[in-house]
Amino acid sequence: MDLFGTLRELATAFPLTLAIMFVAMIIGFCVALLATTLRIWRVPLVSQLADLFVSYGRSVPVVLQLFVAFYGLPLVFVPLGFQDFVDATIASMVALSLYHGAYLSEVLRPAYLAVDRGQHEAADSFGYTFSQKLKRVIAPQATHIALPGYGNALTYLTHNVALVMYIGAADIMATAHLVMERVHNEYQIETYMVLAVIYSLMCLVVWLIVHAFEVRSPMYVPGERRIKHARFAGAS
Repeated sequence: MDLFGTLRELATAFPLTLAIMFVAMIIGFCVALLATTLRIWRVPLVSQLADLFVSYGRSVPVVLQLFVAFYGLPLVFVPLGFQDFVDATIASMVALSLYHGAYLSEVLRPAYLAVDRGQHEAADSFGYTFSQKLKRVIAPQATHIALPGYGNALTYLTHNVALVMYIGAADIMATAHLVMERVHNEYQIETYMVLAVIYSLMCLVVWLIVHAFEVRSPMYVPGERRIKHARFAGAS
């Protein structure tokens, strides 16, 4: 097996893999914020639709969501004259963004609700506006609580990017299969081990970044005592 040759070919597809991941991560986070807000405010009908969206994203297998996006988006865009807009890459970004947004909403909503009601009342007693209360008091605590779950969500997203090959996106998984087919599947285990190392390193980078934010949180305390030490931040 030409290891360096295989790595060079995989490297050509790595930017696309990262692009799909980062787009899904950013758009998914925005979708999660919107869905979480609608579910917390409990706006009639709108909140129920947000609940339905989250249920779809968490209940339907990701590979099926990819197929729904790949075959469903043209039904929307082709009548509008955008025949060339939807391809496997765009469908992958859309499907994974919606999946990540739905999954992450179930991380952000419990984190927001976990902030003690007394923190809201304390902020109100200081005369904070809603935006000030959210920025100075609620968001820092909710963010600290949500970070471990957010790290898990990013790890799952990293894993699921490998599924985009099933709708024809030329990511590193699809490229690896092309390499194996060219040599008549002679080096399957070696190629899959290389992929395992690549995805493990991607997940390690995600964990290191999330952990760096976690330990820099003003409420971080090593060990099991950290949540217990959370206090009203605006009083200092």
